[in-house]
Amino acid sequence: MWDKRTETLLLMRDRVGVKPLYYTQLPDRTLVFGSELKTILIHPDVRREVEPAALDFYLTLEYVPAPYAMFKNVFKLPAGHFLTWKDGRIEVKRYWDVEPDPDPRPPASFSAAQDELYALLKESVKLRLVSDVPLGAFLSGGIDSSAVVGLMRELGAEPLRTFSIGFTDPTYNELAHARRIAERFQTEHEELVLEPKALELTEKLVRHLDEPLGDFSIFPTYLVSEMARRRVAVALSGDGGDELFAGYEHYLAQRMARWPGVAAAARAAGAVAGRLPPSKKKKGTWNKIRRFTQAFDQDAGHRHLRWMMFLSDGMKRELYGPAFREAIGGIGALRRREPFPAYFQAMNGFDDRTGELYLDFKTYLVDDIMVKVDRMSMAVSLEAREPLLDHKLVEFAFRLPGDWKLRGGTTKWIFKKTLERLLPRETLYRKKEGFSIPIKHWLATDLRDLMEETLSEKRIREGGWFAYAPIRRMIDAHAAGRENFSHQLWALLVFEIWRGTCL
Repeated sequence: MWDKRTETLLLMRDRVGVKPLYYTQLPDRTLVFGSELKTILIHPDVRREVEPAALDFYLTLEYVPAPYAMFKNVFKLPAGHFLTWKDGRIEVKRYWDVEPDPDPRPPASFSAAQDELYALLKESVKLRLVSDVPLGAFLSGGIDSSAVVGLMRELGAEPLRTFSIGFTDPTYNELAHARRIAERFQTEHEELVLEPKALELTEKLVRHLDEPLGDFSIFPTYLVSEMARRRVAVALSGDGGDELFAGYEHYLAQRMARWPGVAAAARAAGAVAGRLPPSKKKKGTWNKIRRFTQAFDQDAGHRHLRWMMFLSDGMKRELYGPAFREAIGGIGALRRREPFPAYFQAMNGFDDRTGELYLDFKTYLVDDIMVKVDRMSMAVSLEAREPLLDHKLVEFAFRLPGDWKLRGGTTKWIFKKTLERLLPRETLYRKKEGFSIPIKHWLATDLRDLMEETLSEKRIREGGWFAYAPIRRMIDAHAAGRENFSHQLWALLVFEIWRGTCL
């Protein structure tokens, strides 16, 4: 918004970060901004130089957290912030956040909280049904998307079109669960099975990302969006439920980490797990032990961050070239680099469980999930709407006591109890699968040639960022099944494809 009277420009990003906003200031103080990074790069004075700190974040976490972007002197406006530009000066301020209530007043009872939560869910879905173009919903068969579809039916959405994607590998295929929900709510349901030939889209999807993102599920997200776009122009999604109501298994691991004496036991179990070959299962028990027994002796914020890292300091010492290490201020600098210290501090204002949700809400949700959904849906001109991220619902969820979200071994407890009036128990209480693909197998087979070509010694040396020897060792060990380097190899593959198309 341009204020003609004061000659001030105001840029504002939505509260939660559903949509992106990039900006940069040129040496002459000109402000360049846009909702896509590629629109900024059109300007001839914007230099296409990689920001080393952003690359370090990306390789470690598989996403680039705001305010960083992958180019030097280009920034993301953080969610819930606004920027003013006047007389060539930029000022960025926060206008919204979920904050601890200084005078917390929980609902009168658990039952009352359920009623209020259900009303907020219903109102949020209702608001997002307003459309003058055809509208539908993504349906994975999990709790969140099933709740959205059920509420759409309860609100009289007609026709109610739903779209699901599955896999030939039964370990990853949830189509049967989605089909049951579609039948329950009598939707016009369409589904697609993702096959390895979809990997031909790899380079195309990386170009749509604007900047590297290591999330494997760009494939199913793009293909389900493409399928939906043939029928509708708007699709409701179930993103956000895990971050609001504690749906991830690492929240359970955080609780275990607080048990007396568990750190020593964790170190012993981790040592055993580290000597075992990687599980062939999607989520093997020893894989979980190997991941979650790290950093048990650290505080909650640093423990959480370590569990979300896919590249350890030891791997970085081998992989990062000398100039790269120097540019980021040393291997261990990421933990001290904003925005994480500020988020660690903010966590302290909440109860333990809610603080952990806050960290995911401010980072992983915004800079991974929302980026993936926005880029892949907009690539086919589909508008994705997020009813679970309505700000009134978000604020209510963060006011709820943390132990109403995790109860015993049950995640999303209040969310599940609330939805018992809408969804079958089989949907609510079955094991969480997640929205992923068999990338471990594909990197060793269908993607092997692309990986060998893209991560060749010649290209790695030309880039100048990495040593080639550790990459070669990872490729060989992964292909032989001795180790699972899916995350590390995929992140490197995406970066090198991006570097070849955007620099």
